[in-house]
Amino acid sequence: MGSLWNGAADLLKLFLEQFYKLTGSYGTSIVILTVVIRLLLYPLNKKQLVSMQAMQKIQPRLKMLQEKYGDDKQKLGEETMQLYREYKVNPAAGCMPMLVQLPILILLFQVLRKHDFGDAAYLGLFKLSTSAVNGLSQACGGHATERLVDAVKAVFANPAGLSNVSMYIGNALLIAAIVFLTWLQQKMSTGDNPQMAAMNTVMPIFMAWICLSMPGGVMIYWGLSTLIGVVQQYYVVKNAKIEMANKPSLHKNKPVVEVVEDDDEYEWVEVEDDEE
Repeated sequence: MGSLWNGAADLLKLFLEQFYKLTGSYGTSIVILTVVIRLLLYPLNKKQLVSMQAMQKIQPRLKMLQEKYGDDKQKLGEETMQLYREYKVNPAAGCMPMLVQLPILILLFQVLRKHDFGDAAYLGLFKLSTSAVNGLSQACGGHATERLVDAVKAVFANPAGLSNVSMYIGNALLIAAIVFLTWLQQKMSTGDNPQMAAMNTVMPIFMAWICLSMPGGVMIYWGLSTLIGVVQQYYVVKNAKIEMANKPSLHKNKPVVEVVEDDDEYEWVEVEDDEE
């Protein structure tokens, strides 16, 4: 597995170098490589998003089944599987594409993190081999470091160095963009689910912390990859909603279960309900 992993890393590095020969810019090469990877992974990503959307749509029906057969696990399982077949939903389908995508994205991340970009910058802002923390520390006369505490010490020792904005502003702006895109992606994925509200706050903060020590080249990849993911998710979810709107509603013409009391006994009965 080690040789296979290293071979895949060398292949990605070769593509990066070839794009550099064509463009003369490592930043542009990273952009091209990221777009190519995301386009190749789009079919898997689409499958995952469609599956997630379908699972969200059948949640009301699943809740009804849980309320009706909560005490009969076997019957609940049978009815749940029947519901999955009815709407052609595979709960595992949302996980499998991610298991395929993740190694590729991690591999690309590692290739960019280890690549020596020298003093190259992109668009005059993003230092490809320097992190925001590193640039901030050097701007204030400190040594090259990835430790936030050392950068803060350098700022307190020479606050006037903050005027050297070219050393860190590009990477800082990119971090802000990644934080916003992460929040937006989480919001699109979880909707108004109150149980996931905490993740909408935690994930952006976590990404900001991680990105502080990321080289600019890695952040260009990460930011662009997240942006492409958001755009793809928007269109896939939008099309899925249109498709579901053209199908019978999950509630329309479905039996509504009520509990009726009769001589101190309770039984489930089905009543007609034509409302959606």
